[in-house]
Amino acid sequence: MKVKKPMDSEASNDSIYCQKLTNAEFAQIQDYIQKNCGIRLPVTKKNMVEGRLRRRLKTLGMGSYSDYLSMVFEGEDHLAEREKLSLIDVITTNKTDFFREPKHFSYMNDVLLPQLEAEGAGTKRCLNVWSSACSTGEEPYTIAMVLAEYFGVDGNFRIFASDISYSVLERAINAVYTEEKAEDIPLDLKKKYLMRSKSGNGLVRFKPEIREKVTFGRLNLMDNNYNLPVMMDMTFCRNVIIYFDTETQQNIINKICRYIMPGGNLFLGHSESVHGMNLPLEVIVPTIFRRK
Repeated sequence: MKVKKPMDSEASNDSIYCQKLTNAEFAQIQDYIQKNCGIRLPVTKKNMVEGRLRRRLKTLGMGSYSDYLSMVFEGEDHLAEREKLSLIDVITTNKTDFFREPKHFSYMNDVLLPQLEAEGAGTKRCLNVWSSACSTGEEPYTIAMVLAEYFGVDGNFRIFASDISYSVLERAINAVYTEEKAEDIPLDLKKKYLMRSKSGNGLVRFKPEIREKVTFGRLNLMDNNYNLPVMMDMTFCRNVIIYFDTETQQNIINKICRYIMPGGNLFLGHSESVHGMNLPLEVIVPTIFRRK
């Protein structure tokens, strides 16, 4: 495997910006991402892929897309395998916010949690929630705050959070966010669960008692088995399946349902539909389902 030395001339840097992915190179990336992540990359995403890979090339000190793809797909050492994971990190989109789609959390707090509490979940037994595409952690920490408000921070609950990207998981585990990013968190919850950096750099971090409620791990929804440690009372899989074709969507949701307790709940994104799919689910309200 050949990796070019870092470029030290202005002309070399400029050459990267003049390059375009060939149709064959883009097709190679499309095929790899489809097979390994289930994500379809239409031709309209070609410019986005070029831009993201351009930054990766600069980081590695490589001069062309062809050199990079040769290293990733033709290399046989651990560096090539590691870079395949980096390629997935570069391509996959990780857009998320705290309390995104707030109606989900209102319904969870007002309807589902009282039902679960009546059954002993959160008190006599552990209430388990899975954030299946957690990105940089906003979703699982939102869930943790909602549960802490309902059961108390010492309540008997656990959140399992997974994502395909190692880089976003590292950020999620660190639990550090800009104050601007945390603006969507209600002020009273920020005071209870966040610490402001003493250095005045505009950063906040979740307190240990909230961080300790969340367990993070890498998981690819395209895998045959997810190897989760427990069955889930609730699973969030929001704004994920929109990137898959219909057959892949159905396969993934059926696999997710294997890990939801009968009577447990699945949350999908507001723009996602399972109409016409053969799934062990019944609709409670739009985008919230009960496992049969």
